[in-house]
Amino acid sequence: MPERPSILIIGTGIVGLATAYALSRWDPPPSLHLVEKEATIACHQSGHNSGVIHSGIYHKPGSLKARFCTRGREQLTAFCDQHRIPYRKLGKVILATEPREIPALQELRRRGDANGVPGVRELTPADLRELEPEAVALSALQVPGTGIVDYGRVCEALRDEVRSAGAEMTFEAPVRAIRAEGRTVRVGTPRGELAGDLLVNCGGLFADRLAEMAGSRVPARIVPFRGEYFLLRPESERLVRGLVYPVPDPEMPFLGVHFTRTMRGTVEAGPNAVLAWAREGYRRTTVRPQDVAEMLVFPGFARMARTYWRTGLDEMWRSFSRDVFAASLRKMVPAVSVDDLRAGGSGVRAQAIGEDGRPVDDFLFAESPRALHVLNSPSPGATSSLAIGEHIAERAESLLAAA
Repeated sequence: MPERPSILIIGTGIVGLATAYALSRWDPPPSLHLVEKEATIACHQSGHNSGVIHSGIYHKPGSLKARFCTRGREQLTAFCDQHRIPYRKLGKVILATEPREIPALQELRRRGDANGVPGVRELTPADLRELEPEAVALSALQVPGTGIVDYGRVCEALRDEVRSAGAEMTFEAPVRAIRAEGRTVRVGTPRGELAGDLLVNCGGLFADRLAEMAGSRVPARIVPFRGEYFLLRPESERLVRGLVYPVPDPEMPFLGVHFTRTMRGTVEAGPNAVLAWAREGYRRTTVRPQDVAEMLVFPGFARMARTYWRTGLDEMWRSFSRDVFAASLRKMVPAVSVDDLRAGGSGVRAQAIGEDGRPVDDFLFAESPRALHVLNSPSPGATSSLAIGEHIAERAESLLAAA
């Protein structure tokens, strides 16, 4: 490995910043340069999420998501303590409101135990009323370790840490070209060309395009899904004390519309998961022909559409109808009405879809000459970010040693 390697990182979302943080703790630290197409950090997924610190209960035991979420949760709260970033462990309840959901709820309990999620317990309807008086369910789980935080503040603290360690950052620099030349990787931007010993691609919604640009065979494509939120009106926020979730569809990587208290003191309801017609399609009216054309020619998209068309139509219907959205929420909290909802924000999830048309259900990495690519890091990517950064730093060390 070079005595003091130079490493380029594309993307200043929470995964890119956590990667830089992990690399900056090498002794001696490498020369780091972060490249960002926006004018500041955390403009997309990291700045548009619900702020939940996930427990790890949903993920298959042994998967990267299970491992990284469990470790990342502990690292994240320790980082927040160190940097005086407030967070709250409110706990969540997961509700089975129909008999067919009870086996899936029991599977979540099994996964929670296998993944070492602390304090998970089954709730009777009476137990549930003590925690969430307005919620109803046939059966439920309590997950006390789930919390909330402002990930924007976490990103700011990570940025300050890596800058203090000597990292450089170039903003408003969309990457136009990547090429490996011997022991050097070169990244072309409108603000000039950068060169380093290794590139780490944390490009989020554009990670697959960047990986392909670098010469990697991309095993999956990013398909954007917009998540839309409502806010409970202030006078209705009493209906929810903490976090209230449904049992998720085990075939899908989304958790279903749910209630989340935020660090701002509001209560969010959502998100849904609607196919977006642009990789940064935060509005229904945003359409980017290149993004649409790329989805349509990808064979995995047609296979996904054939398999999940009914789910997709349901999500679109819920997107256009506040009544339908409210009906989904009333399954968990019957007192919620349409009048309790006011428009909130939205985010876009970068979900990798395989050529078989199935959503990639784990974090996904790929390599190309002099480069490492993070191709899938959706939820619980923010919770897991410090553990993901550690993993990338370990792989970077191996790649540099082998070069």
